[in-house]
Amino acid sequence: MTIRHLATIALAALLVTACGQEEKRQKKAFEVNFPFAEYGESYAAKPDFAQLEHAHPLSVDDLYRITPEVLSVLDQEQVDQIYARLSAGPIPQGPYEGDLFFPKSNNRLRLSEIVGGRLKGLLVNVAGKKLDAIGEILWKGKVFYRDERLLRNRIEDLSPLRRVGLVEDGGSANPLQKIEVGGKDQWLLFPARLYCGQSLLDGRRESIIIDYAFTDRLPGYRRMPDVMAGRDGFAIRDEIRMVRPGFYLGRAYIDRAFVVNFVLWNDEVAKAAEAEFRRTGEVAEDCWSGTQARRILTATG
Repeated sequence: MTIRHLATIALAALLVTACGQEEKRQKKAFEVNFPFAEYGESYAAKPDFAQLEHAHPLSVDDLYRITPEVLSVLDQEQVDQIYARLSAGPIPQGPYEGDLFFPKSNNRLRLSEIVGGRLKGLLVNVAGKKLDAIGEILWKGKVFYRDERLLRNRIEDLSPLRRVGLVEDGGSANPLQKIEVGGKDQWLLFPARLYCGQSLLDGRRESIIIDYAFTDRLPGYRRMPDVMAGRDGFAIRDEIRMVRPGFYLGRAYIDRAFVVNFVLWNDEVAKAAEAEFRRTGEVAEDCWSGTQARRILTATG
């Protein structure tokens, strides 16, 4: 079984769980009144992001109405329009909870095309309950090491991965690392580099990049399963921007092709910074914020 094949199994597990979560969220009704520019299906009918931000700036109140549930009932163009009106904000520190989501008009069919049709076959031929079980434990969020510009992904239970040969024990020389979050032990896998870089969606300003290309050169790397995310696997590259303190909107790419949205949040960071952000709409920016000044409307204008 090749590295790509094993990686596809793990990716399929993640995506099936995301599908189930998205469908549950779709059962809820939300009134979404964010300002969006008009758009069509063709590329030529998409709005210019600079004009969008000038004509429809988001207010602080808008940013606090953006939740994972609200994002999941938007279509991808609307999610993109929100992302384009965000800035990177500060590079996070510490553990963040995570969740994947497909928008209302989703990219599931495109995903199967990106991985050469193998994902579609796995989704059809592998028992859904088994994939759900793996997916629910596969990704619980991320841990940011801001000063080192490194990141690790949190996994709560390794036993399903071990059963299909996706985890190698490194012994005493390279033990599996873990962290305690919310009273639970979680394993730290899939190391990545953190840096500021150009967004693949909106090049007007930088995003925070989570880059797995050279994961094999990072501290704590173990060939299996970490190789799946690197350049010899799916060459995953994430980028995130801050919606508000403690809450980030992300985009995941495979070989520079967009595949899925995700969110990250830390409730403690959110609570500590909320009053000041509601008052000023400002945060420290670690990345280049571009030449077009970003407008955030506050209660005082």
